[in-house]
Amino acid sequence: MILYGRNAVHEALRGPRAVTQAWATERAAREPWLRGAPACVVTAEEVERRCGSPDHQGICAEVADYRYADADALLAAPGALIVALDEIQDPQNLGAICRTAECAGATGVVIPERRSAEVTPAVCKASAGAVEHLAIARVRNLADFLVDARAAGAWSYGADGDARTGYAQPDYRGKVVLVMGSEGRGLRPRVARSCDELIALPLRGKIGSLNVSAAAAALLYEITRQRG
Repeated sequence: MILYGRNAVHEALRGPRAVTQAWATERAAREPWLRGAPACVVTAEEVERRCGSPDHQGICAEVADYRYADADALLAAPGALIVALDEIQDPQNLGAICRTAECAGATGVVIPERRSAEVTPAVCKASAGAVEHLAIARVRNLADFLVDARAAGAWSYGADGDARTGYAQPDYRGKVVLVMGSEGRGLRPRVARSCDELIALPLRGKIGSLNVSAAAAALLYEITRQRG
């Protein structure tokens, strides 16, 4: 995999994945964190040719494939806080949610194996490299995962703009799974039914909904506020 962007490459060098080679422009190569890395100084055109994106910020790197975590291991963690994403397909949204989840101290993120964005170079860049330090698991069926979460002692909260329960009302102590729906469609019916409770953020303006990554950020930080 060829990562691109300064934060994505920087965090890859700090994370568990092997970085075999980096290519940087003369300016980017002056970054102190790049010292000692296997980097070649090349033109910006060469960086873009290697990574296939003009958004490289002067650097790209070849790294080992991303290794997904085990969903059962996430559920087994004491006081687990897991973000489950129901067919989020935009790499920018997946990356932004992973960035917030990592910053908020979440145990990990769970995504479906099909009809969902996966960890790609674009997601790595959108997450500012957060995916290098965050456990992300893929599951065959998200509704079944929520059933397993209940058996593991976790309480699942699905974000739904029409829910009657306000986002600050539940007690988020203990194991928690926050479930976010896809762009536009929201939670699929079976996934919504598999949640223990549906919660809503207040919308006091004229726009009918928040971007899913913005909603996830608001909900995650309410959960972490309650959990101390």
